[in-house]
Amino acid sequence: MSDVAFKVGISFRRLLPVVAVTAAALLAGCASRDSVTVGSIPDDYRTNHPIVIAEKEQILDLPVAASARGATKDQRETLQGFLANYDRSAAPVLTVLTPSGSANGVAAAEAGRDFVSLAKASGVPSNRIMVMSYQAEPEEVSAPVRVSYAAMRAQTDKCGRWPADILESSENKHYANFGCSYQKNLAAQIANPNDLLGPRKQTSIDAANRGVVIGDYQQGSTGLDTLSVDY
Repeated sequence: MSDVAFKVGISFRRLLPVVAVTAAALLAGCASRDSVTVGSIPDDYRTNHPIVIAEKEQILDLPVAASARGATKDQRETLQGFLANYDRSAAPVLTVLTPSGSANGVAAAEAGRDFVSLAKASGVPSNRIMVMSYQAEPEEVSAPVRVSYAAMRAQTDKCGRWPADILESSENKHYANFGCSYQKNLAAQIANPNDLLGPRKQTSIDAANRGVVIGDYQQGSTGLDTLSVDY
């Protein structure tokens, strides 16, 4: 090997570590920038449409016919079902709004008094019931009586956000409204919103039932031999 080739070989070997370090630094820089860019864009429906616990007005509108005299049987049953979710321990204000100035104004006022009596019988404190009126159109013959109260509920933001045309985007990520209806339906199925905050306190055990179950287990019986199925 000539002296020139030997010197070139030594120089090339000396340059290899420098090139490797430089390439690694460039790749690390690119990876860091990509991570920051991607991480700053939310692409999770749970982040875009979070379920939150907030106060929400519970509303029931009961139309009243102009010829009616007081609350009907169906209206009473509907109102009882509505008040079944009323938290008597928190006792929020129950508002009864009756129409004023409409063709059914007299009938609605009488039905509203029956609704108040039914609410008291259902456990709503009398000092937490507020009766008010709202202005209705004169030609309305079945203006509703509105019964409402505030309660803590699990809820999401309003669905239907379409800020851009999804067909005009080449980005491979969720569109703005993606997952909103799923989150809203999930929130509506939660009976106790506090379950999202933490577990409930364990209830006391049933000692008698526990003794029966342990006794059946020790005797090798599962309790299924006493069941009968009719087809």
